Amino acid sequence: MTSALPPLPAPLATALAEQGYDTLTPVQEAVLDPALATQDLLVSAQTGSGKTVAFGLALASGLLMEGDQMPPPDTPRALIIAPTRELALQVRREFEWLYGPAGAVLASCVGGMDIRTERRALERGAHIVVGTPGRLRDHIERSTIDLGTVRAVVLDEADEMLDLGFREDLEFILQTLPEDRRTLLFSATVSREIERLAQTYQRDAQRVATAAAREQHGDIAYRAMVVAAEDAEHAIVNTLRFYEARNALVFCKTRAAVNHLTARFLNRGFPVVPLSGELAQDERARALQAMRDGRARVCVATDVAARGIDLPGLELVIHADLPTNKETLLHRSGRTGRAGKKGVSVLVVPTSAQRKAERLLKMAGVDAEWGPAPTAAEVSARDAERLLTDSALTTPEAPDEAETIAMLAERFTARELAAAVSRFYFAARSAPEDVVPVSAEGPKPRPRADFERSFWVRLGVGRNERAEPRWLLPMLCRAGQLTKADIGAIRIFDDYTLAQLHDDCADRFFNALGDDMALEQGIPVARAEAPAESERPAPRPRRDEGERPYRPRREDGDRPARSPRTENDARPPRAPRARDESRPHAPRDRTPPGEDRPRPPRHEASIDRPKRDYRPREETAERPKRADRPRDEGADRPKPAYRPREERSERPYSARESRPKGDAPAGKRPYTPRGDDTTRPPRPAKRGDDGPAPRKSAKFSAERPARDEKPAKPARPRIDPEAARNPSARLAPPKGKKAPARKPRPTGGDQRPTRPKR
Repeated sequence: MTSALPPLPAPLATALAEQGYDTLTPVQEAVLDPALATQDLLVSAQTGSGKTVAFGLALASGLLMEGDQMPPPDTPRALIIAPTRELALQVRREFEWLYGPAGAVLASCVGGMDIRTERRALERGAHIVVGTPGRLRDHIERSTIDLGTVRAVVLDEADEMLDLGFREDLEFILQTLPEDRRTLLFSATVSREIERLAQTYQRDAQRVATAAAREQHGDIAYRAMVVAAEDAEHAIVNTLRFYEARNALVFCKTRAAVNHLTARFLNRGFPVVPLSGELAQDERARALQAMRDGRARVCVATDVAARGIDLPGLELVIHADLPTNKETLLHRSGRTGRAGKKGVSVLVVPTSAQRKAERLLKMAGVDAEWGPAPTAAEVSARDAERLLTDSALTTPEAPDEAETIAMLAERFTARELAAAVSRFYFAARSAPEDVVPVSAEGPKPRPRADFERSFWVRLGVGRNERAEPRWLLPMLCRAGQLTKADIGAIRIFDDYTLAQLHDDCADRFFNALGDDMALEQGIPVARAEAPAESERPAPRPRRDEGERPYRPRREDGDRPARSPRTENDARPPRAPRARDESRPHAPRDRTPPGEDRPRPPRHEASIDRPKRDYRPREETAERPKRADRPRDEGADRPKPAYRPREERSERPYSARESRPKGDAPAGKRPYTPRGDDTTRPPRPAKRGDDGPAPRKSAKFSAERPARDEKPAKPARPRIDPEAARNPSARLAPPKGKKAPARKPRPTGGDQRPTRPKR
């Protein structure tokens, strides 16, 4: 902050004074220039420089009426678009205290919230609407918001909205707004896409770039920790314990990584909350509120929290996964070191990604301090320093604590009390992890001139065995305990290969090979003289220079699979298949396209065969019909004579013709006609015969009553005419009978009338 407060409208000056503002930041002063009061602006300033309050002050001239008060709420007069829900809600909170004394009514339209509640708020009227692009487009398409009276629109973090794929939604919203509006674009970085968007939807926009924007995060200390890939989580734990920040943000690439780290930190006793896109809006709001209230000290988040999130007291940012570009690095780190406060941004760099981290920091224009991760001893030493300066030991005793202090001093010695304080202090903190120290510089490739001190070795494998550098290089590194920096040129000949090694690794290389002097798969190794300049392997033959001789594949090789065939790849021709000379063989057709195909030669046996004379169909005599050939010897047997039904035997139709009466399958009673069977009991009489059918069981020995002895059915009830007209009426009782008395239905305030059963 650089200067005192300039003349402002009374409500805004009162709000700034209540929040403790006595000076303004450079970007806030720039937008209050009277020459820019009615012009479109393209503002770029670093994160944490007060951009939200800046465009709040810039909108005051178009929102406040005479008397520095807001008119009655009706349709929106200002529209603010933010890329994320958290940033939109944070902007609304900032505007509530800034425009609260002026009587402004605000409404928010963000995803994840109840759209019906937002619609009712818009119907009641609002001066300022804050929302995300997707939800604002939904309201426009549903005709629940009227943007015809909007005088100014603000695009906060415009570059992030374009990166997240909101270009189509932004263009749709901007085309809906009035043409005489005022458009303000605020962003930490201004890319070509932002400039193109400004040229399309702004009119003679004035570029505002503060001096602080050119100095990337002067209040943030960048540190890069080189760790082994398996020690990354331990390094993060030790970093959190080393700094013991009031609030810390740990950034990950994916939601799965957020859930994993959150579970690991909870197991170690850290008060941690997750923040990612898979959480509902109320869960994300509760996580940020827990960080603001102090109930949580660590927040593990994706890049959804990298833009615009303002957490008071955030002192530490840890990049568990390296950012993908410099903009993400700056926005992640910009969550700390805000409003003149100091902060630390730590990059956890695996050894394999050290070069990538160096390029990232160079492109971002920041200088980082490289070094290893904090060790367990360093964390314990910092804990001892913090224990001696803890406020619990230096704060004077209170009157209500005197009795307890006196009781403890009388019962325990000073050493026992000191031991208890130490135990309580360290029990509330996670134990540090053991981290393998890794050099921050790492192996760097030697310049080519350094291989003047080198020696050559001869490998007993060459081009005939399909040797390639991508196969030999890892083999030399594994067997000889070498690195890529120790190996120079590799020259592959037909029968052998020469490899150049640096003098510094000679003892290490030969000690690793041992007495066998062989690599994997038994490839022999021996010292060799440096090859002459004329002794170079011949280039690989091209297809038009002749075929390459066939080389069989090694049976025990572990080489990677060969790449697909290319135009210049010469492979051995396939062996021809043996031809069967006894069978006729037609040569392959090699006729060029567009020419007549030659007629294939006829077989020798068909050359001497005489041809039959051609006879037209109409001149040939009609040939006799060929008789059908009998299928078997019994085909000429005459068929049996037909016999009518009445001439056949009186056997039932179900009886088989091929089986005589006496024959029957084993276990079955032979068939006998019903009239001739004297052993079978007579069939029981059916109902309706002369007598009732007897019962087989004694249980049902009682005779069944006759048809005329059945009890008469009761008479059907008479239907009252009134009941026929009224369906809800009950059936009337039969004549001569009295309807049964109905039980009185209980009455009460909570009894509902029930529909009578029909």
